[in-house]
Order: sequence, then C-alpha cells, then structure tokens
Amino acid sequence: MKVLVTAASHHGATIEVADAIARRLTSDGFEVVRKSPEEVDSLDGFDAVICGSAVYMTQWLPEAHDFMERFAQQLHKLPVWAFSVGMNGVPKHVPQDPSRIGPVLTRVDAKELRSFAGRYDPSILSLRERAIVRLAGAVEGDFRDWDAIDQWADSIAQQLKQD
Repeated sequence: MKVLVTAASHHGATIEVADAIARRLTSDGFEVVRKSPEEVDSLDGFDAVICGSAVYMTQWLPEAHDFMERFAQQLHKLPVWAFSVGMNGVPKHVPQDPSRIGPVLTRVDAKELRSFAGRYDPSILSLRERAIVRLAGAVEGDFRDWDAIDQWADSIAQQLKQD
C-alpha cells in the first residue's frame, strides 16, 4: 500500500512531525512517499494521503490549503488524514472542528483531523513573528509529543490494514 505524507511548514517543526509519521508507517511495512505539498503533481498510484500544516492565525499555510484545493476531487475518493501543528495545543480527546482550519477540509471528508502542539524557538522567528507570539503569550520550548505522534501514525496503519 502506497501512502503520501505531505506537510507545509514555516520553520520546520511540522516537517519533522511529517517525517516521524512517514518513518513510523515505513517501519510498519507501508511504501511511503514524503513530499512537500507544492511538489505533488499527481495522486495517481497512492492508496492513502496524510496531509499536515503548521497553523498560523488559526489557518493552514497556503501551500497545504492549495494542495487540498488542487486535489479535492481525488482526495474525496481516498482515505485522508489531516494534522495541524501549532502553538495552541488542543486538549486530548477533544473532537477537532475542520472548519476552524479552513473550509477545504470539510469538503475532503478526512477520516480524522489531529492537532499537535508545536515548537516555539524565538531565535528562528522574524521580529514581527516574535511580537505576535509574545502577544499571544506563547512559552518558549518544544511541546511536540512524539509518543502521541507515533500512536497516531500507528492508528492510521491499523485502519489502513483493516480497509
């Protein structure tokens, strides 16, 4: 089974999450292709898609949004999982509302939307970004929960094996 894992990232944290998901699925026997959303020119040959994005101002990055728009018809026919990475972590076991990220997710009918806390490293942000993050009250640090990310990838693998 061939799985596309694609993600848009602004400062690299979301790419690292996508890479972890891809590694986990590969170790579980899936053929995984990792590409950025703008590198994907076709979904032909893929059996499933996992798409993620960093979240800024409650919205996915344009690259991920454009990917979902570009392939909306094909994605509607494939099993799709979506994930978001941002500084505002979502409490565990709280259902996610795809419309908060953008209307495109409601049209794709993703099997699941998962939100993960991200990383805040002020040394890699622009002055404007640091000012916005400071106003939001973000705390410096890496808050990605790698165990939760691995568990989510494992749950996707189980669902794909059952289908």
